[in-house]
Amino acid sequence: MRLKNRPRGGQVTMMAAALALMAGCAGSSPTLDTTDEAEMSYDGLYPVKGGTADQAWAREGVDLSQYSKIMLQGVGIEYRPGGETGRLYRANSRDDHYEISASQKERLKELVRSTFLEELGRSKHFTIVNEPGPDVLQIRGGLLDVVSYVPPDPIGRTEIYLSRVGEATLVLEIRDSVTDAVFVRAVDRRAAEDTARGFVESNRVQNRSEVRRMVQVWARLLRERLDTFGAPKE
Repeated sequence: MRLKNRPRGGQVTMMAAALALMAGCAGSSPTLDTTDEAEMSYDGLYPVKGGTADQAWAREGVDLSQYSKIMLQGVGIEYRPGGETGRLYRANSRDDHYEISASQKERLKELVRSTFLEELGRSKHFTIVNEPGPDVLQIRGGLLDVVSYVPPDPIGRTEIYLSRVGEATLVLEIRDSVTDAVFVRAVDRRAAEDTARGFVESNRVQNRSEVRRMVQVWARLLRERLDTFGAPKE
């Protein structure tokens, strides 16, 4: 039989806020699954039930009320192997995807960084800092399995129409900046696509706009949850 220390009083409220921060949406009530059937992660997190992220986990009994600052840390971007030169991988791929150049990778890295900084800089309750501290939450994020569906420009033809530019999986964690202990982890996969207009002409400006839109969704959700968590309690 597994024994657990159950959170009490304010800890329940603060944990609920943390769950909503990473996994929830307006009006939702994510809950932490600490039943005997729930599988605890290797680093002590329990699954979160409910919310908009594909998967989420959180630590039981955490009190986050001491934090008023956030520190961003990128942990890298990983790309799906293959593309136009990876013939060994394409046989097992459901979609044709294309090689991403070094310059494209650098532009994506800068776009993700600037978008999160810009959006989180609008927070009403948390200040962005560059150094760890006892009142600082570390927001650690990385992109995994990034794919591009944009083919290289064909000779003699300049018009290419796509329903989606690419897709990626975001892994986002909230940690204590001093101890590096992880409090919440969320995993979410999204496509950079214009669902309202269907197929649209592909060009550098349009493609960047769609990718930025995808990243903005992640950044805005995080900022909104942070502000909800940091709002003065009645």
